[in-house]
Amino acid sequence: VIVGEPSFADFEKILAEARSFGADSVVGIGGGSVLDVAKLVAAQLKSNQATESITGIGNLKERGTYLACIPTTSGTGSEMSPNAIFLDDKGNKIGVISPHLVPDASYIDPGMTVSLPPFITAITGIDALSHPVIDTIALEGIRLVFHYLKRACADGSDLEAREKIALGSMYGGMCLGPVNTAGVHALAYPLGADYHMAHGLSIALLLPAVMNFNLEAAAERHASIAVAIGAKAGGSATATGKLGIELIRDLILDCGLPASLKDAGVTFESIDKMATDAMKVQRLLKNNIREITGKDAANIYKAAFEKL
Repeated sequence: VIVGEPSFADFEKILAEARSFGADSVVGIGGGSVLDVAKLVAAQLKSNQATESITGIGNLKERGTYLACIPTTSGTGSEMSPNAIFLDDKGNKIGVISPHLVPDASYIDPGMTVSLPPFITAITGIDALSHPVIDTIALEGIRLVFHYLKRACADGSDLEAREKIALGSMYGGMCLGPVNTAGVHALAYPLGADYHMAHGLSIALLLPAVMNFNLEAAAERHASIAVAIGAKAGGSATATGKLGIELIRDLILDCGLPASLKDAGVTFESIDKMATDAMKVQRLLKNNIREITGKDAANIYKAAFEKL
């Protein structure tokens, strides 16, 4: 059982247990952290690669064990992605990214998410909403999550809503392999390390501010997102994109999430340190459609501090 974000110590303990009884297959059942552990256990069960040698992009070279994933949240898309994210011994997030982490099978049953509390439903759903755009696939995922997330938060037994956000989450996961995540996820990492904040909540608190920052560099793509979630096209792509950001801000608040970093317990004095730490996550920052400097990172945190 994994509670919160997994560490490599968690992984090593579970790997040792699996080896002790000669496991011949691995099934992960749970949220993104559980699935990430299951993926890495399957990869390392019969491998001679040391754990410290497989971190980063493309360093895991094989997986000889059958792997199936069954998500119980609709957010991370881990069941479809080549990524596994862990905390090191200093509390920093590090990634293992390899095509060998993509499961052999994924079973997505919205019934598995019915008992998920509204708060977890909301933050995992916003995480799915933030995954990168590979046009047709991602836009459909964004549309589904946006239109059904509030319903799922209001009534966890609404199977139609659960089905739609589960599908939207899967589409988001399909986007992670080709392009991975970018600025909002990089800036979210220090909130997890310093405040032990759930990843989805940190995404929700930062997403409108990061979208506002990126808007000038990708107005047409932001306008496409806005139209997909129901905004009426404005006089320009920028104006339409702004309408979409407002709709996403309203959704976050309608789902009962905090209205600002301040409301979530973040102190203003920690912003400079978080900005410095965020700049270390270059594997994600390099994917952002607009360059984010240390000063930019601090300004984004400040924009999210008082209100979304």
